This record gives sequence, C-alpha cells and structure tokens, in this order.
Amino acid sequence: MVAGFFGKKHPRPRPQHGFTLIELMVVLVIMGVLAALIVPNLMNRPDQARAIAARQDVGALMQALKLYRLDNGEYPSAAQGIRALVEKPTAGKAPPNWRSYLERLPTDPWGKAYQYLNPGTNGEIDVFSLGADGEPGGEKANADIGSWQL
Repeated sequence: MVAGFFGKKHPRPRPQHGFTLIELMVVLVIMGVLAALIVPNLMNRPDQARAIAARQDVGALMQALKLYRLDNGEYPSAAQGIRALVEKPTAGKAPPNWRSYLERLPTDPWGKAYQYLNPGTNGEIDVFSLGADGEPGGEKANADIGSWQL
C-alpha cells in the first residue's frame, strides 16, 4: 500500500498489460478481410456515378430534341447536330419555329461531347456517349451509353 495525499493508504496500481502478438495479428487479419470485401465495391462507385450522369444527360438531350421536333416538324439534320438545341442552325433547312431548347450543351462525364446521329443506327435518332475510352463499343466504364438504352 502507498500513502495517499491525506495519509490514506491506496492499493498499489496494477501493471497494465498490452495486447499479445496473436491478438494484434487477429485484428489485422479481420481488417484485411473487411478491406478486401469493401474496397472493390467503393472503387466501382465513381464509374457507376458517371454512367448514371451520362444516362441522365442523354435523357435530357432526347427530351430537348423531341421538343425541337414538335416545334419544327423534324429533328435537326446530321449537319446541324445537337448544337441546334442551343444555337439556331445555319446549315441545311432553316427551322421555322426555332427557339433555344437548352442553355448549354452538356459534355459527358469524361469531358467529351455527346454524339448525335440522324438517322440513328438504333432508332430514328441516336444520342450517345462513347464512355471513358472515347471509342465505340467497350465494356464497363468504356461502354457506350445511348438513347436506345433508356
């Protein structure tokens, strides 16, 4: 016993014991297993978010193109492109009832312009992103995202 501040006797503090090597190894193995299960799921999230953003942009462009067709009787020509949604076309036949359909043209989540085909290969018109690689086709993050997928 050790004398305290006012002469009271307190029990001697017990020595503290640390973790054993086995306990530390078990914790590290558990953390490794959890990381192996969780990290791959988190790594795919940015690619999934970009694909969702591209689908939303394609949907918005398709809606604007449908409004353009309602006002002008036809979709913009291939020469006019989707730029006809923000600027009155000067190429080809002038649209009779043109107005601005979008404030600005979006770029895809990878910073590239959306593609427009009239006539389309998958529908009357096609609006699409070429994905992360900017090349036709591809898988996962490199896959094309188009109006035919909506």
